[in-house]
Amino acid sequence: MAVQQNKVSKSRRNNRRAHDALVAANPNECGNCGELRRPHHVCPSCGHYDDREVVAQADEIDLDEDAA
Repeated sequence: MAVQQNKVSKSRRNNRRAHDALVAANPNECGNCGELRRPHHVCPSCGHYDDREVVAQADEIDLDEDAA
């Protein structure tokens, strides 16, 4: 079991935790649809990345009724 050798002061403890704060999201506007999206990620609403469609959306895919 680990036992501390000397007391860690509140100042030293808090200095160590100074970088643990959460950072707010930095959303960008999608160039295709205008929705907010995470930087360097595919737009979840339209499926575009860097002005080209990467992910086809569900409403654009035709499914056969017999296959379902």
